[in-house]
Formats: sequence, C-alpha cells, structure tokens
Amino acid sequence: MAPLPPSTAPRAAPRSWWRRNQIAITPWLFLAPGILFFAIYVLIPVFQSFNVSLYDWDGLGAAEYVGLRNYEEMYWDDAFYTSLRNNLIWLVLYLLAIPAGLAIALFLNQTVTGIRIYKSLFFFPFVISQVVVGLVFSWFYDPSFGLLNVMLGWVGLGPVNVLGDESYVTYGIIAAGLWPQTAYCMILYLTGLNAVDPEQIEAGRLDNAKGFRMLWHIILPQLRPATFIAFVVTIIGALRSFDLISIMTAGGPFGQSRVLSFYMFEVALSEYGFRMGYGAAIAWCCS
Repeated sequence: MAPLPPSTAPRAAPRSWWRRNQIAITPWLFLAPGILFFAIYVLIPVFQSFNVSLYDWDGLGAAEYVGLRNYEEMYWDDAFYTSLRNNLIWLVLYLLAIPAGLAIALFLNQTVTGIRIYKSLFFFPFVISQVVVGLVFSWFYDPSFGLLNVMLGWVGLGPVNVLGDESYVTYGIIAAGLWPQTAYCMILYLTGLNAVDPEQIEAGRLDNAKGFRMLWHIILPQLRPATFIAFVVTIIGALRSFDLISIMTAGGPFGQSRVLSFYMFEVALSEYGFRMGYGAAIAWCCS
C-alpha cells in the first residue's frame, strides 16, 4: 500500500512566554501596587525606626550611636511596664464589645414597637468621633457636675473622681471606648443576621430548638464571618486608644492611664525632651 501524503494543515505557532504564564502572573500584577505601597510606607519605615532606636537623637541635631542602650533603659523603665499593662487591659476588656454588640443586634432584629428609634439611638455612637466621645465621658465622669456622681448620689454613695483616681482611670477610659465600639459590632451582627438562612431557623423550631439552643447551634455558626470581622476590628480599636487618652487624661493621673502608643508620643514628641531614639525603641516593642 502506498504511503499517505504528509498533512498539509498549518502547524500552530508556539505560544509566547506571556501566554504560557498568564494565569500565574496576572494575580501578581494586580497585587503589585499594594505590595509596593506596603513596602514603601510600612516595611521600610519599620526598619528605619529600628535604626533610629540605636541612636540618641533629638530629631534635629547630630545623632549619637548608643547601640542597645535605649532598650536597656526601657527594660528598667517602670513607666514602660505601666503602659504595657494598660495595653493588655485594653485588649482584654475591649473584647466585651463583641458580646454586647451581639446582644443588642439580637434585640433590634425583631419586630418591636418603635424599633427604628431604638436602632437610631444605638447607631448614634458609631457616627461621632472619638474626640467627641472623650469630651462627653469627661463631663459624665466629672466629680462636680457629672451625671455619674449625680446617679451615685441617688443611692447615697459619695462622689467618685474616676479620671483622677489611679485605680479607676484606665477602666473609665475603656468604658468610654466601648460605647462606639459596641455600636460598630452591633452593625456587623445586624448585617450578619439579615443573611441567616430562615430555613435552618424553621428546621430548628421543628426540632424544638429554642432560646439559647437556637442561638448556639443555628444562629451563631452562621455569624462566624461577622464575628471574625468584629474580633479583628475590636483588637485594632483597642490598640488605637491614643485619642481617648489624650482627650480625657493626657496620660494622667501620674502616668497611670498611659498605653504604649501614648508613652511613645510623650517620649519622642512631648515634654520628655524629644528623645527620638527611645521613642523608636518603644515603637519597636509595640510592633
């Protein structure tokens, strides 16, 4: 049998390098601007601040290299440990905003007379600035005319100077911060409750699930995304306590309400003589 003639169909041109790797490279092209900005505005300044922490520098004059002396001084600094302790207290107590926000969201996610008024009242703290919150609670805690001491007088208790007492000041500022943070968590949970599957709720009712059992086994598992976001945002909020402390106490009394960010500001840019190196060392411990 005679051999078949060779095929005359044109061969496909070899694919270019870009076409062969397009799927793997395209995501990195979209990420590149974000990575570039993160490197320029976060990573590089972090390493620059570590370099500054090795010097004794006032921000203007010549810098004197001191090695790890700033970190050694920080190790023996009682004010640093006070600030660190307050940071931990903020982190723990600020998490109370999550269950409080969930409880309020569960209350508002039902048909109640005047529910729109309730929603507006609970939503209001979220739209005001931290500076306003600090001023409002400063007046609320005032030992002379504050509403807190007026209410304590109704039950026969003496006036309490919350912001002037070393034992109460940190907890008083945290309570002020919890007011808007709880409202934010409430909004997250209200959004999550709108996405709860009604068929699962109905199936739970058929299985005689009520009250806490319904909440624990059916509703909360569907609120995991909202809970995760609330947890992350609340942790970030606890670390951003600078503005409330600055407005309400300026770190007092006797430095007992400081947190690390505020102490770093005091050391580097305030009354402690513009010690940029020591402030950078505190910033590195914060990070």
